[in-house]
Amino acid sequence: MADWLIKNSISTVAMESTGVYWVPVFEILQERGLHVILSNARDTRSVPGRKTDVNDAQWIQRLHACGLLRASFHPTAQISELRSYLRVRERLLDYAAAHIQHMQKALTFMNIQLNLVVADITGVTGMKIIRAIIGGEKDAKVLSEMRDCRCKSSRETIQAALEGNYQPEHIFALRQAVIMYDAYQVQVKECDVEVENLLIELTKSTPTPQGPLPKPRHKTRQPNQLNFDVRQALYSLIGTDLTQIHGLGPYLALRLISECGTDMSKWPTAKNFTSWLTLCPGSKISGGKILSSHSRKSNNRIVAHLRLAATTVGRTNTALGAFYRRLAARIGKAKAVTATARKIAILFYNAMRYGVKYQDPGADQYEQKYRDRVIKNLRRKAEEFGYSLEAHAESVS
Repeated sequence: MADWLIKNSISTVAMESTGVYWVPVFEILQERGLHVILSNARDTRSVPGRKTDVNDAQWIQRLHACGLLRASFHPTAQISELRSYLRVRERLLDYAAAHIQHMQKALTFMNIQLNLVVADITGVTGMKIIRAIIGGEKDAKVLSEMRDCRCKSSRETIQAALEGNYQPEHIFALRQAVIMYDAYQVQVKECDVEVENLLIELTKSTPTPQGPLPKPRHKTRQPNQLNFDVRQALYSLIGTDLTQIHGLGPYLALRLISECGTDMSKWPTAKNFTSWLTLCPGSKISGGKILSSHSRKSNNRIVAHLRLAATTVGRTNTALGAFYRRLAARIGKAKAVTATARKIAILFYNAMRYGVKYQDPGADQYEQKYRDRVIKNLRRKAEEFGYSLEAHAESVS
C-alpha cells in the first residue's frame, strides 16, 4: 500500500484510529516519508448513506481534502517506546495482583489472619512469613519472630493471627500463587532495566540541569515503584523536579511524560492540554442554550492517574487539598475530583513548558484568599443596590 501511494505521488494520508489495528499501518506509512494524519473515530463517524468500509474511506478522504480532520497527538518514537514499556509493566503488575489475591485466599482457607496484622502481605514481614509457611514451618511463635522492626503490630498480635489450620492442599495453593507472583516480579524488573536504559539515552540529548535535585517531600517507599532513582532520571531529563507538585509522585510523573512527551508546545495553552485530557467542562450548546456541560468520557490512561492523585491530595493540608474540600462541600466529590485533577494537570503543564517551580501556599493562605474574594464580591453587590458593606468586630463578653 505504501509503495502504491508513493507511486501515485500521494504525500499525505488520513486514517482513523480503530483499536490497535492502525499501529502497524501508521508506522509503515511514516517510515516511507508520508505525512499521516491519525484522526479520532469520533470525528469521522458521521458517514452518510450505507455503512461500508468503502464509504468510510471515501468519507475520510473527503473530510481530509476539505481540511476538516484534526490530527491526534502522537509522541516521538523514543517516548512511544517508553510508553510501551510502562504499559507492559502495568499489565504485569495487574497479573501479579491477581496472584496476591490467590495468596490471600489460601491463607483465609487456613484461618491465618495475616492481612489484619500487616499493612501488606507482600511486604517484608508478610513475604518472610509466607515463604516460611511454604517451607514447612507451622509454629506460630517461630513465624511471629520473622516480624520486621518497622512492623507496627507486636509479636504477640502476629502470633495470635498465625494460629491456623495448615492443610497440605492449601499450602500447595499458596506455593503456586507465590511462584507465579515471583515470576511476574522478575518480568517487572526486566521492564525497569529497559526503562532506565531508555531514560539514559533520552538524557544524553538534553542539557545538564543547573542546580542540584531538591530534597524529596516524602521518604517513604511507594508500592510497585521502579527499581532505580526515577526522580534523578527525570530531573536530568527535563531540568525540573515534578514531584514537588502535590499529588505527583515519581512514578506518576514518569507516566505523564510517557503519555505526553517532553515537548508541551504541541498544546498552545494549558486550556488546550486539559481539553485534550477531557478534564474541562463540555460545551454542548444548541440555540444558545447549554444542553450539557459534563466533561467528555475518555480512555486516556493518565486521566485515571490524575483523578487518583486528586483524591489523595484532598486529604492533605495543602492549598490543593483546601480547594478540593471546598468544592466537594459545594458541588460534590465527583466534580471536585475532576476540578482538582485539572489543577494538577495545569501545574504539570506549566512546569514542563515554562519551568515554573511549584510552591505550596498552604491551606490557610488559600482559605484567606477565598474569604477575601467572597467579601469583595459582596461589597460589589452591595454597591449595586446602593448599600455599603462595613466590617465590625463582635464584642466578646
